[in-house]
Amino acid sequence: MRLQLCSILALPLLHALASQGEQVVMDSSAAHQSMKPTLADLLTIESSTSIFYSYARELTLSNMLSSTGAVTIFAPTNKAIMALARKPHQDPMPVDDDIVVTEEEYDSRSKENVERWVSAHIVPESPINFDQTYTLLNGKPISFKKTGADGKPDWSQVVIGDGVRIIGEREASNGVLYLIDGTISLD
Repeated sequence: MRLQLCSILALPLLHALASQGEQVVMDSSAAHQSMKPTLADLLTIESSTSIFYSYARELTLSNMLSSTGAVTIFAPTNKAIMALARKPHQDPMPVDDDIVVTEEEYDSRSKENVERWVSAHIVPESPINFDQTYTLLNGKPISFKKTGADGKPDWSQVVIGDGVRIIGEREASNGVLYLIDGTISLD
């Protein structure tokens, strides 16, 4: 009963608002593009890359994941990150036990390590061609080697670096997210 009453009272108001407003015309490509989620949206709902996104969203570079600039992300799966001997926030080499590090210095080092690691998984352009070499955000070049499985999507026919395979692709309004079964080396 209340719903019917609200509907009856709201209908004239909605009609008045609609008749005063201007009609906005969008071309079909803009409408199609705006319907796609952003890279940040995809990383939020992609549970298999939640560890990567938890590292990435703590950094200022995470702003590019929801901005309009096109980027390509190679996001390692949770399984790949858990298999790392040293986690992204840890120093590449263990700190000597005799050296005392303040909590602030430890936090600063951890953040730098995470930023360097996340940057090694982002190409600041999209789309990319797997026949070319690109520069990652950390300045390191990334290239691809064809494995040649004809009939499959282009992304599934390449290997990154030391044998890291692309296992999935998700398109966003501001780039492409590739799921990978390993991590990109910082060396």
